[in-house]
Amino acid sequence: MKKLIAAALALVLAISLCACSGGEDAKKSAAYNKALAALQYNSDGLPTLTVATSPDFAPMEFTDLSRKGDAQYVGFDILLATYIAKELNMKLVIKPMSFDAVQVAVQTGTVDLGISGFSWTAKRAENYFITDWYEAGKNETSQVVITTKENENKLKTADSFKGLKVGFQGASLQELLVTEQLPGCEGVPYGDLNDAVMALMTGKIDALAVAFGNGESFISKNPDKIGFTGFEFFVDEMYKNNVILMNKNATELGAKVNAVLAKAKADKVYDGWYEACQMLAEIKTADELGYDDKGNKITE
Repeated sequence: MKKLIAAALALVLAISLCACSGGEDAKKSAAYNKALAALQYNSDGLPTLTVATSPDFAPMEFTDLSRKGDAQYVGFDILLATYIAKELNMKLVIKPMSFDAVQVAVQTGTVDLGISGFSWTAKRAENYFITDWYEAGKNETSQVVITTKENENKLKTADSFKGLKVGFQGASLQELLVTEQLPGCEGVPYGDLNDAVMALMTGKIDALAVAFGNGESFISKNPDKIGFTGFEFFVDEMYKNNVILMNKNATELGAKVNAVLAKAKADKVYDGWYEACQMLAEIKTADELGYDDKGNKITE
């Protein structure tokens, strides 16, 4: 009888814990769900707008495994893509792929837009039609470096990184900043940020350059293993906001997207999006493993 009572109590406790966990996730998802609901529309029969993204970059784009189909791709950029499709009277189709593959897909014209936390750079301006900027919280405004827990807040100057291996996502703003502002380090490029974080936690690199919001997300999932170095890059005004990449010849569509971005800015459509996506990135079903160049889900 005592065993039965103990088992029953254990079951009640387990159910209670699950309910609490589910309740916390529901609270963290509420603001995002509200923002997403405001963007819903009937897209049946409409022409498609294909958007490539690399969902390994919370809170901008990541995956919520509790959702199905294209709805599993979440984040600030996904809300923006939905808003653009709605305003253009088109049906949104998300194409998940690696960060490098997004840029190739845009350049070859196999997708309409690349929305994946991109910043303006001179090199991108040569190869793409770049839209007007949009502002997404602190994601691009603040660029930082994360490191192992033992070095947390100990690498506060550029000289601190001399001789160290500093990772970054290839072909990203962070690569440019590391090259320009940490000349004494050994830069190590990665195709996927999650691979880079794993390399950091296993000692293959000493530090990792990331956007501030992305760093917060990684640290929240590994608080005992990684932390901020205390160093922050100087970010020129031209790099502080995000842009959308398009094929160099897509000037007509580009003009329409720019008009939508101007409307969104004027109407303050983005208000609350970044904070909502930050909270969503903390739920237990949030996943940032991302996709490889062929669009296959990375599982480990």
